[in-house]
Amino acid sequence: MNAFQIKWLLLSLLVSSVIGGFDLPSKHDRSYYEQTGDVVWDVPMKEKLIALTFDDGPNPIATPLILELLKTYHAKGTFFVVGYRLDKYPDLVKREIRESHEVANHTNLHTYFKKNTSKQAVRAEIQSLSSKFEDHNIQESPWFRPPGGYYNDIVVQVAKELGYHVVLWSWHQDTKDWSKPGVDKIIAKVLDNARNGDIVLMHDHVGGSMQTVEALKKILPELQRRGFKMVTVSELVSHGIME
Repeated sequence: MNAFQIKWLLLSLLVSSVIGGFDLPSKHDRSYYEQTGDVVWDVPMKEKLIALTFDDGPNPIATPLILELLKTYHAKGTFFVVGYRLDKYPDLVKREIRESHEVANHTNLHTYFKKNTSKQAVRAEIQSLSSKFEDHNIQESPWFRPPGGYYNDIVVQVAKELGYHVVLWSWHQDTKDWSKPGVDKIIAKVLDNARNGDIVLMHDHVGGSMQTVEALKKILPELQRRGFKMVTVSELVSHGIME
């Protein structure tokens, strides 16, 4: 073996050892995860059920208003809670539970799990919020939504190991309300695309914006008029299994 070959071998071994020290996750496509049942985007069904989900809260102004609107239209929602906001407003999350909504894990610090995220980091973010739910005696659901929708094999695997299923949203039901697109655009996104088994993505915490609240004043009665029942993710999934 000549000097060049030796240098190449040593470089290869060095690169292998460095890579081996990190989690470099792969990411299967949607069809793979749907077949395994490890990630849920929507639940195709014959029944007119739709799940409204709200991320990043609680928010001291918007969340109570959303809860009042849901109550008015006999609708249930799933709230994907962020840990540092739970610290500030635990009573709002407890109210969500009291009013028969569902509370779910959205990480402690709203961390984006991109391709270089380690198993340890994902586990710590999920478990930290789970511990806070326990400390406040709040019953969380078995759903986990990674912030920004960033997922890969590591995120899915760690969630499963911790007893969660990853839930995203129907691709045609991303309201992008976090970007403050305008009330009419939020309304149109939901109502123009409403289908049985949809999971709608909205936010109950968008800094300085009440657009989601205003949009719900039109969305909820119209969905009700069309015969949709607005349910939690758990109820949506259970009906999908029964069918």
